Amino acid sequence: MATTTNSSTSTSSTGEKDTDPRHRSRIVTDGVTRAPARAMLRAVGFDDEDFIRPQIGVAAAANDLTPCNIGLDRLAGAVAGGIREAGGVAMRFSTIAMSDGIAMGHRGMRASLPSRDLIADSVECVMEAEQLDAMVTIAGCDKSLPGMLMAAARLNVPTVFVYGGSSLPGSWRGRPVTIQDVFEAVGAHASGLLGTDDLDELERVACPGAGSCAGMYTANTIAAEAEALGIALPGSASAPAVDPTRAGIAHDSGTAVIAALRAGIRPRDILTREAFENAITVVMALGGSTNAALHLPAIAHEAGVRLTLDDFDRISQRTPHIADLRPGGRHVMADLHRVGGVPAVLAALLDAGLLHGDCLTITGATLAQNLAELAAQKPDGTVLRTPDEPLRPDGGLAVLRGSLAPSGAVVKIAGLSVDRFHGTARVFDTEDAAMSYVAGGRLTGGEVIVIRYEGPRGGPGMPEMLAVTAAVRGTGLGGQVALVTDGRFSGATTGLCVGHVAPEAAVGGPLALVADGDPIVIDIPARAIDLDVDTAELEQRRDRWRPPPAPTGNGFLAKYSRLVGCASQGALVGATPR
Repeated sequence: MATTTNSSTSTSSTGEKDTDPRHRSRIVTDGVTRAPARAMLRAVGFDDEDFIRPQIGVAAAANDLTPCNIGLDRLAGAVAGGIREAGGVAMRFSTIAMSDGIAMGHRGMRASLPSRDLIADSVECVMEAEQLDAMVTIAGCDKSLPGMLMAAARLNVPTVFVYGGSSLPGSWRGRPVTIQDVFEAVGAHASGLLGTDDLDELERVACPGAGSCAGMYTANTIAAEAEALGIALPGSASAPAVDPTRAGIAHDSGTAVIAALRAGIRPRDILTREAFENAITVVMALGGSTNAALHLPAIAHEAGVRLTLDDFDRISQRTPHIADLRPGGRHVMADLHRVGGVPAVLAALLDAGLLHGDCLTITGATLAQNLAELAAQKPDGTVLRTPDEPLRPDGGLAVLRGSLAPSGAVVKIAGLSVDRFHGTARVFDTEDAAMSYVAGGRLTGGEVIVIRYEGPRGGPGMPEMLAVTAAVRGTGLGGQVALVTDGRFSGATTGLCVGHVAPEAAVGGPLALVADGDPIVIDIPARAIDLDVDTAELEQRRDRWRPPPAPTGNGFLAKYSRLVGCASQGALVGATPR
């Protein structure tokens, strides 16, 4: 049977399901003319038997830059062992990955969101050049997770995703702490509420070892999404990075990709609209990161599925928030693992009729079948509640629209005590200026901090604002002020913080017209955010407004600024939204 080498299709040229394990690598290694390629592969360790095995890419975002990634090489080795045992040959390669936590609060954060697309491109580049038959992707930090999933959807070769795992919390003065506490302590120190020695003591214990940030921040949110989507093995998201079961999960992922390859199961068979709705539902139930509203639409776009902010809000309004997890709650990912992990969440939601249980997963079974086989735990009532006794009746995120955000904005409402806020604008054209204002002790209750020109194009790069939001919380004014920006927030952000405001200021969105003292109304139950200024006055301001100069040069941020789309559509780069 002749087969196509186009990675974006899952059928042969005859229209039948393509289950040839070497559906791509044959063109690299078979025949007399491929002797040069075989000679090169012999130099990296191939023997004669390896040339009849399927070649599996093992893409790991491993590096020594951050605790999120320091254990990924070890997992790549375990994946390779599983591939070898199942009859394949592993072809390991690396991708870039950066640390959001280390880049936070300075110009380096502008590289964060763009790195997602660079990661997806780099995986595609290697897989296409080498014509590998399938792949296992391994990631540990915020942008490498969605980048790997975007690559899987784009390439559409059999793929299993492996998460590196979260870190354990640190311990400070008898209570568990995470990196969130350190950022908030900086604000407390600036306000004179915490001493320098206290801050130093906290800094030294907050991150005790390997793994992604411990709470339900962005990395753990995306890991849970991957399990809900069905492209990661059941039960694989919640185990800490240092847990001995991580190596077994990686090994089993290596064997699973060979099974998927032989069965012809490809990402787009799994990444359906119903699967994405399941993923959004899990984000809402967990109180996950607002970054989910950027990354899931981008992954869906690569899979040929259109997701909008309306999908997020529709699902949020019917999904109860049932997990008491940081940043808005008390517990961390390791606690969720202790009470059953993501399968316990999925099973509770499935029993409540909130999930599509018939979605295919990478195991070849449906989501419901996987959960039945695992015999998922029941909610413990503390870390994880039942859907009929939730923390709040709606989900952890809300989408707001109005005169300040005609195309939408996103706010995390998990753990939020304020549903409505009417304040006056204090406007800053950069994050740095806002941080100086807060750190200088000038913030007062009733203000809405507006940070603009920090969107995907204007930033460029749509930097996270955790340094500012944590500083606000550290002042003790977290419940008395709001923050509105066309930038975005860390998964560790708490408080009334509205991000992803679209259209962004750099393209002339209403945020560009706000002036100090303007009334801003945020009404979460009404899903509204409005600038309470006369239309005639706004038109006069628009006549005076001029766009900021665009980045120049050939650097990747300048290219990103020219190519990136709107945050409300996933900040897609160089793509026409479906």
